[in-house]
Amino acid sequence: MKIHLTSVFVDDQTKAERFYTEILGFVKKHDVPVGERDRWLTVVSPEDPDGTELLLEPTGHPAAKTYRDALVQDGIPLAQFAVDDVRAEHERLSGLGVRFTQEPLDMGPVTTAVFDDTCGNLIQIATVPRPAPPA
Repeated sequence: MKIHLTSVFVDDQTKAERFYTEILGFVKKHDVPVGERDRWLTVVSPEDPDGTELLLEPTGHPAAKTYRDALVQDGIPLAQFAVDDVRAEHERLSGLGVRFTQEPLDMGPVTTAVFDDTCGNLIQIATVPRPAPPA
């Protein structure tokens, strides 16, 4: 068993598509109309185009918006993305106008930062040490 798809609720799929592709650097994988205004819109890492997809899911259900808004109010990220260097990614994203709610923070072997995705969510980026390859 493995994770194939996960999602974030977004206020505006077009705005989310721009942010997640043009700013964060993901690539669009699927874009299929669903109903009159929604889309099945997924993005993936360019480093792993057949890997886990992130669904940019419309916040249509009232419970979704309540849940997401409560997380933001409490400063809790909805999702976490791995990066090679949190400090370098923080600098790159800040230069593109991304607003961080948590500057890079070292927590033992892990470094994290949290930003606002402009679509209603807080997202955490993290650098986690990779295990050494077997000898």
